[in-house]
Amino acid sequence: MGQPGDLGWVVMAHGELYAAEFGWDATFEALVSRIVADYATDHDPRREAAWIAEIDGRRVGCVFCVAADQATAQLRILLVHPSARGHGLGGRLVDECLTFARRSGYTHLTLWTNDPLVAARRVYLSRGFTLVEQERHHSFGVDLVGQVYELDLRAGAEAVRPRPAGPAD
Repeated sequence: MGQPGDLGWVVMAHGELYAAEFGWDATFEALVSRIVADYATDHDPRREAAWIAEIDGRRVGCVFCVAADQATAQLRILLVHPSARGHGLGGRLVDECLTFARRSGYTHLTLWTNDPLVAARRVYLSRGFTLVEQERHHSFGVDLVGQVYELDLRAGAEAVRPRPAGPAD
């Protein structure tokens, strides 16, 4: 993040892709623009970061890590362009966010998503996130189920790796 056009690309990509893939209206793009504007005008680089993924110099993905409170970071606006899907890019972006959050001293990471985002949910679950809340709502012009996931960062990477089977198993 930091090149001219990065912030605008995040807003545009979310608006275009979510409209095309899920039928979401411009209120979603407005939400993303507020998240991006808040980050651009008032973020603490020691505790908040954002990443743009590129392939051959073309922007194809992003994720933001922002402070929810002193102990909790929030993963926001993860996106992988359809042309770049299927190569583990979403997982790498989430991993960057996890690593940064741990290094920045956060003890928890939270995120809010919605039920149609199945591929993102698979990434979150594979990294050890736990679904802690669900609620039906009508937003962005459609009926959705909002979902809150959390991850305890103090557990470290060991918590998401299965232990090998031993003689007692």
